[in-house]
Amino acid sequence: MAASKPRRAEIGRKTNETEIAVTVDLDGEGRFDVATGVGFFDHMLEQLSRHSLIDLTVKAKGDLHIDDHHTVEDCGIAIGQAIAAALGERRGITRYASLDLAMDETVTRAAIDVSGRPFLVWQAAFPSPKIGTFDTELVREFFQALAQNAGITLHVTNHYGANSHHIAETCFKAVARVLRAACEPDPRQPEAVPSTKGTLKG
Repeated sequence: MAASKPRRAEIGRKTNETEIAVTVDLDGEGRFDVATGVGFFDHMLEQLSRHSLIDLTVKAKGDLHIDDHHTVEDCGIAIGQAIAAALGERRGITRYASLDLAMDETVTRAAIDVSGRPFLVWQAAFPSPKIGTFDTELVREFFQALAQNAGITLHVTNHYGANSHHIAETCFKAVARVLRAACEPDPRQPEAVPSTKGTLKG
């Protein structure tokens, strides 16, 4: 059965701006080992791993003396590439999922199609430009890079919220939960690509 095959991948990415090593196991337990040099981002990646049940290792060195942008975006690229590689032909997956996720005063919706066609619709605004030293605009940059390189259609909508930390965290947790659900094996079609086209490679 396709679902019994290991769905793991390892990606290395090195540029003049960053050096990143990522491993993923889509059938993991939500174990993580994350060190990017960006504290709040590490916290968000840990949430992504824990709530998707994807085992995730991320080791990143970046030009943080400039700002966090290159590190955050390039981690999104590498994690997305690793997810795409681990999915392979995307046989036997559920493919679609959506969820409204609440955290205190905040509710965020995520909807996903593990389609092979990358697209991000982002409808989330933050009441403050920073969470500690972290630029809130980088949350969107991460998910743009993730969607583009994982080959997923991803819609994220923050319905409401007052606290920027909570808004960011619900975005990561909601995406984690729909990613988990959409990548889960479909027991009714364990060998089939869930598309009338017969392919989910774009």
